[in-house]
Amino acid sequence: MRGTLDLDMGMPSAPDTSKNPARSASTNASANASKKPSGRLAGSVLVDVGPLRAFPDFRRLWFGHSVSSLGQQMTAVAVAIQVYDLTGSNFAVGVVGLCAVVPLIVFGLLGGAIADSLDRRLVGLVTAGGLSAVSVVLALQAFLDLGQVWLLYTAVAVQSGFYAVNNPARTSMIPKLLPADRLPSANALNSIAMSFAMTVGPMLGGLVIGLWSFQAAYLIDAIAFSAALYAMWRLPSMAPDRTEGGPKRASVREGLRFLRSRPNIRMTFLTDIVAMVFGMPRALFPAMAAGLYGGGATTVGLLVAAPAVGALVGGLFSGWLGRVYRQGRAVVVAVVAWGLCITAFGLGGPLWLGLILLACAGCADTISMVFRNTIMQVGTPDAMRGRLAGVFIVVVAGGPRLGDFEAGSVASLTTERVSVVSGGIACVVLAIGLSLRWRDFWRYDGRDPKP
Repeated sequence: MRGTLDLDMGMPSAPDTSKNPARSASTNASANASKKPSGRLAGSVLVDVGPLRAFPDFRRLWFGHSVSSLGQQMTAVAVAIQVYDLTGSNFAVGVVGLCAVVPLIVFGLLGGAIADSLDRRLVGLVTAGGLSAVSVVLALQAFLDLGQVWLLYTAVAVQSGFYAVNNPARTSMIPKLLPADRLPSANALNSIAMSFAMTVGPMLGGLVIGLWSFQAAYLIDAIAFSAALYAMWRLPSMAPDRTEGGPKRASVREGLRFLRSRPNIRMTFLTDIVAMVFGMPRALFPAMAAGLYGGGATTVGLLVAAPAVGALVGGLFSGWLGRVYRQGRAVVVAVVAWGLCITAFGLGGPLWLGLILLACAGCADTISMVFRNTIMQVGTPDAMRGRLAGVFIVVVAGGPRLGDFEAGSVASLTTERVSVVSGGIACVVLAIGLSLRWRDFWRYDGRDPKP
């Protein structure tokens, strides 16, 4: 997986920027950055922070998303705790997840089409403002002590809908803010931000609620969105690049048709579905914590947090990823490594070993994510990037939920251990089978990308 350092990465040359101020700004920043040390040292394994140093627009976008994601994770915990306090029902808390995932799936594809039809900066501003407004509503209902569960469900659904439109707009901006050879490093930085938010956000949310109140957690989330709004405000106009063809009004069907005609990009989705559906035993953590490890809620929390911690570590030590050119091969190897770690976790052992194996799986997932995103970003025309990002949301939102159903169904017919082990083995077999079916993905070279 590890290649040699090459200052000329051999990536495709940038398109004409005369009609694209965002790309022009990125190109000028790249040229200026080349006169200075890039921050990417030969042989370094630490995360490459060069994109943050050299590209101010990306730095602001990354920081704004990092802060707002931390606040969103705090709100997710606050809503779950508040619903349980109001109802005393685990089922009622579970409905919160349903209220979140349905809008993500429904509006994910629609949000991608919107991002490919309108100025993405404007879409990002409006939806980030909407997300902030929902957090204010949550804070107000807590201050007024309304105690209405339906209001919490509605707020979560609306919030999820705004996110489903915001995310494709934001992610489709990134390839226009950076040259292609910096995308692996940028994706690794985004992975660090998300992993940090998923690890620290819930703990911080619980701490804030314990020390102060629900109101404080919701208010912090609303204020955190100011960073995302500021980042969007500072961006130049980010209209989809029509020089690459395509109608002015983007359609979801056109995006799906494009995906069917690009086998290497399609493989990035298929490999992720395999890992999430068959190799994600999250639904079994409560039963395994009690039956296998003899623990309780604290053990469940450790099991849930372990993959995120591993993903964070993988992101922090991702400097070498920018020197890997066989990116399709890296995705397959990473998904196989994920499956093997999950299989070993299912075989049993002490808790500390299980946590290490889950952390290793999370690290492998970071590697897979970095290259899957890079392949999709480089191989997708700018006019189509929003819709592909929308498909990505549907996969990310739906895959783990299908994985919960698969793991729970198999466990109910056999045992938790059989479910985890069989799922991990299925993940390995299917990942290898997909790479044998579409061999061009195994041979995919980032220096000569073919979608």
